[in-house]
Amino acid sequence: MIASLRGTLIHIGADHLVLETGGVGYLVYAPRTVLGAVGAVGEPAFLYTVLIVREDSMTLYGFATVEQRQLFESFLTVSGVGPKVALGLLSAGAPDEIRGAIAQGDTARLARVPGIGKKTADRLVLELKGKLELKGLPVAAVGTPPAAVAVNNELADLLLSLGYSGAEAAAAIAALPAEAPADLEERLRLALRYFGSA
Repeated sequence: MIASLRGTLIHIGADHLVLETGGVGYLVYAPRTVLGAVGAVGEPAFLYTVLIVREDSMTLYGFATVEQRQLFESFLTVSGVGPKVALGLLSAGAPDEIRGAIAQGDTARLARVPGIGKKTADRLVLELKGKLELKGLPVAAVGTPPAAVAVNNELADLLLSLGYSGAEAAAAIAALPAEAPADLEERLRLALRYFGSA
């Protein structure tokens, strides 16, 4: 099992990166949140990894934290969820946000992730609700997410109506600062800034 990699970043793609370590370039698939924050080509980088071995392939998946890796592995226990969909979920927000959506049964938020329909969102909630660690969430986040979730759902709908894809909307919402105001217009302004539109 390859549990982590440290090396020089030599390429960043849309859904993967290549990390060279010991003269070998490892192609590692990673969530967009990781790809956006891993650094620049030529710089040193470190990833926690999961190696998935199939009959016809050996594929590496990389994460910035152990927490992300554990969440990825939890998603894979749900029937109908493969590595690509699990990465999509992790690209849709911070681990606490995703766990919160599952804990609150927010299937509408989950169903907006590319590759996840209503049935898979229902299955995620059914199979993982109560199993995921929520103690990492700040107390305020546990008590107030319904309001934050509602505002983010509205924001996602607005971004979709402006022509952004579900994945782009999810990435912009995930990039909002923790102290972002609850005001929808202000959150929209910050999300558009993420796209360089404001």
